[in-house]
Amino acid sequence: MMSMRKLWSSLVGLAALGLGAPASAADLGVRPYPAPPPMVAAIYDWSGFYIGLNGGWGQAQNCWSFLTPTGDTFADRCTNASGGVFGGQLGYRWQSANWVFGVEAQGDWADLSRTRVSVIDPTLSTTSKVDAFGLFTGQTGYAWNNVLWYVKGGAAVTSNRFTTFDALPGVGLASLSTTRWGGALGTGIEVGFAPNWSVGVEYDHLFMGNNNNFDNSLLVVTPVIAGVSRINEDFQPDF
Repeated sequence: MMSMRKLWSSLVGLAALGLGAPASAADLGVRPYPAPPPMVAAIYDWSGFYIGLNGGWGQAQNCWSFLTPTGDTFADRCTNASGGVFGGQLGYRWQSANWVFGVEAQGDWADLSRTRVSVIDPTLSTTSKVDAFGLFTGQTGYAWNNVLWYVKGGAAVTSNRFTTFDALPGVGLASLSTTRWGGALGTGIEVGFAPNWSVGVEYDHLFMGNNNNFDNSLLVVTPVIAGVSRINEDFQPDF
């Protein structure tokens, strides 16, 4: 009998030990542990100097008028020329809250050329070509983190060549290379896809105004008119 009581006592002790193990595990589950820090979205910074490349499509419109020595004006039709543009830009931006301000200089090569027969004198043909342009603009934009929308405006310059020649034999009558200054307005959207890297699209319109392109030493003489030419130019590149 004595030995049976000892065995029972041992079994009861083992059972008590088994019941105590789950209680210890439950105590571990309720101990206070620090929560992981919350995720904070990165804020894209548009401030600083930048440099980049651009390429796209452009269209130039040149409207010719011929002026006689007596001051009379003969308006000819307009010529639209389109082609590719490629170049680069550099600038500086600074950001205040969501607003972004900047200045930029841009230079592009272009190949926009068109020849057409004159309406007022079918024996006469004219060629207009834009082979380069530049922009010097200020910018104001609004940023949604890594997305920036902006408007820009300032000065524009184009490099042009205008030629007048006899349409049938193709004999050149007058040719002149000229640099013209005007104004520019544009808008664009830019997206930052990595630190210090972005890509965007932009539309600009250049207002180059009127200019007398041939002086009296380059008189255009045809059976209908004799005088200098005045050309109104507008140019719009897309990037």
